[in-house]
Amino acid sequence: MAISLLHTPEGVRDLYNEECAKKETVSAKIGAVFHRFGYRSIQTPSYEFFDIFNKDRGSVASNQMFKFFDRDGNTLVLRPDITPSIARCAAKYFMDEDMPVRLCYNGNIFINNMSLRGSLKESTVMGAEMINDTTTDADAEMVAMLIQSLQVSGLTEFQVEIGQVDFFNGLVEEAGFNEQETDELRTLIEQKNYFGVEEMLSAKELPEQLKQALLSMPKLFGGISQIHEAASLTDNDKALSAIYRLEKLYKILASYGLEKYITFDLGMLGKFQYYTGIIFKAYTYGSGTPIATGGRYDKLLSQFGKDAPSIGFGIYVDELLMAMSRQQIDIDTDYLGTILLYERSQKNLAIRLANVLRADSSVTLMKKFYEKTIDDYIAYAKRSGIGGIFYIDEEGKYVEVINVLTDDRKRHLLSDLIGEEA
Repeated sequence: MAISLLHTPEGVRDLYNEECAKKETVSAKIGAVFHRFGYRSIQTPSYEFFDIFNKDRGSVASNQMFKFFDRDGNTLVLRPDITPSIARCAAKYFMDEDMPVRLCYNGNIFINNMSLRGSLKESTVMGAEMINDTTTDADAEMVAMLIQSLQVSGLTEFQVEIGQVDFFNGLVEEAGFNEQETDELRTLIEQKNYFGVEEMLSAKELPEQLKQALLSMPKLFGGISQIHEAASLTDNDKALSAIYRLEKLYKILASYGLEKYITFDLGMLGKFQYYTGIIFKAYTYGSGTPIATGGRYDKLLSQFGKDAPSIGFGIYVDELLMAMSRQQIDIDTDYLGTILLYERSQKNLAIRLANVLRADSSVTLMKKFYEKTIDDYIAYAKRSGIGGIFYIDEEGKYVEVINVLTDDRKRHLLSDLIGEEA
């Protein structure tokens, strides 16, 4: 077999043993939070028609998608983003539902990014979407659920930055910018390129108040005081409505007792153009990119035939785990488990004991080979991350319990462990 076949392509990787167990543990904890908030699981296909993610949907750029064709010539893509898939499902299965619909998911996304960036091209996202609710209460529930999800994962130091794209949208509409100018200005503001924004605006004949409001956007980040300051910069109704909504959101999050995790950034405009209102990102130490993103997308479902307000977020699980590793946050996986080793003459007793032990812990049943010693199995347990060995000898009367980490050994009557006469 060629050695090259043992390696994965660039941008993907294998997960095994303890690292995989950690991912499963954190994912289960986050999923439990979603369900406690009343969200129900949904699964969408790993690939869909290209049009689900086309430019009009405002999702990932076409050159960052993995594309292929089916036998009928249809262009398919591995999903680069799960939100449009959820929107498609909601329009299909909840077309006539006018009450709030709460959905959550755990799936992989595929983005064909530049190899030199070192980013994964396949990564796991866990998220939630609320459909048919346009209120600030829905906004607050989403942010609160994100914060509680990060808390149960074991993360302690993180911040959720909140923006409002309608503040920017109101100002550029007032300025009369075309699509190309709007995209250029959005990029400059997102990059906090104050001088670039200044240079672009200097070439435009705009009212001074409007120009100063746009020029201030890269600097409008911090606590709730920055939101109050933003309200004094403009008389634009759409922009002011966005500010008032953020102020109301902050009060609700304070009722949750979560305000210490919140900061604001009106210069955060999001890479997905389907966002229409509140947007937010979660950051922590040890990660150069957000560990979660989310926002309101009130017009996306209408592209699939259902006019419904919606909001959601996604947690980038692999990025979260990487940050936790760098912060040396321990994830208790109960991965150690136990080997139940037996001489081949004691197979039936070993199976009975395994059934008892598996009620409370992970047990690997292994028959002892003649050519292997107990020390061989201890060495195997150590390199496999297994914490203990239960050994049933040929007599079948006693069980030797070996702590692999400390090499402590104790003998117990097998009948005591099984709870009956062996």
